[in-house]
Amino acid sequence: MKTRELGLTMCTALVVGNTIGMGIFMQPAALAPYGLNALTGWVAVIIGCACLALIFAALARKFPQADGPFDYVRTTLGEPTAFAAMWCYWISTVVTLPTLAVGVVGYFISVFPVSQALPPAVLTVAFMWLFVGVNLLGVKSGGRVQVITSLLKIVPLVLVMVLGPIAILAEPATYTANLPATPPVGLQPSMAAATIALYAMLGFESATVAAGRARDPERTIPRATLIGTLVVSIIYVAIVAISMLLVPQATLATADAPFVTITDSLLGAGYGRWIALFVVISGLGCLNGWTLLVAELARTLAIKKLMPEAMGRTNRFGAPWIGLLVIGALATFIGLMNYSDSLVAGFTLLSVIVTAANLPLYLCIALALFVLRRRDPASLPPALWLAGAGGLAFTAFAFVGVGKEPFLWALALAAAGLPVYFLMRKSHPAPAVVAPPRT
Repeated sequence: MKTRELGLTMCTALVVGNTIGMGIFMQPAALAPYGLNALTGWVAVIIGCACLALIFAALARKFPQADGPFDYVRTTLGEPTAFAAMWCYWISTVVTLPTLAVGVVGYFISVFPVSQALPPAVLTVAFMWLFVGVNLLGVKSGGRVQVITSLLKIVPLVLVMVLGPIAILAEPATYTANLPATPPVGLQPSMAAATIALYAMLGFESATVAAGRARDPERTIPRATLIGTLVVSIIYVAIVAISMLLVPQATLATADAPFVTITDSLLGAGYGRWIALFVVISGLGCLNGWTLLVAELARTLAIKKLMPEAMGRTNRFGAPWIGLLVIGALATFIGLMNYSDSLVAGFTLLSVIVTAANLPLYLCIALALFVLRRRDPASLPPALWLAGAGGLAFTAFAFVGVGKEPFLWALALAAAGLPVYFLMRKSHPAPAVVAPPRT
């Protein structure tokens, strides 16, 4: 019997911790070339993610005993659609692990130069297996690590959010001179900026994926999802806006470690190195959270007989130990592949595909809301129509923004999972889908 060990604090930390990873620490530089279009892009992302968060929250209330998004989609759109969406999502989470680990290693070396004696690939693999080990001790162990790292990672963000406005208000003429020269010039630049911003927001749905381990999920999951999404959105927009005023656009756009550049401009040269330490903590916390998430997702699919049963087999701590070991092995292969010169370009493309591979789930979640409304119009508040429409519009907007090639890769990933689905269903017939009771 599965135990429910994640409360509101841990679930909210899972959302914040999984969302605030390496992305925010690269956002100022990545968005600098877009100038003020970065802010309009962020407006679109915040509205879209808020709509999706409301949808996730509504479905969590409607299905309090569900094992997360898979059950939401399965009950409304059917099991094949649910599997395709979750398969794409699972692939993206596996690829996320080495992507985060590689990012952490770059900052780790800048904080601890002695670590340069080790090949970067060794450090990357070591970080991934460290958190496989943490999560082998159980979801509660991983959750505690998530709370601690979520608190520590906010320190450099708060530093910039507090000292930045103070410096700007003290000498406004100095910093207003740094206003980006690139003005808002239309939909396309904002759409491109929004695509970059969306990558940094991936993970806001994390609490719903681990819903099967949450206490009082009907209340905990919606609250954690909405609180976490709101907190992350406020922090991200504030950081991007402040960085645009503190550092000239050209300098920011070429910064390899933009937070170091921003901190040096605030406190003086040399202080940025200490900020890099917190970036390492942020990345490690995010790596821990995503390891927990991808293992729980594999466990859910195994319980549903949509992955080999062994992927959901738990140890005495309640952790899906075989699934974690398989995931660790896959992530190790991808991480080592990153250090092959002939495959660097392909791995870079996979980073963009991570975003595209998340979108089928978001699309299905929005459609699930409309199916529920059609079945029982009185079961959900009318205002959720707006959230559903906003979620659909934003998903379409994001699909266009990621570009043709990642879009086609997302379709290919979905198609690649179908043989797995039919093979598993051949030996394990699908159980009947029970619709939620009318309220």
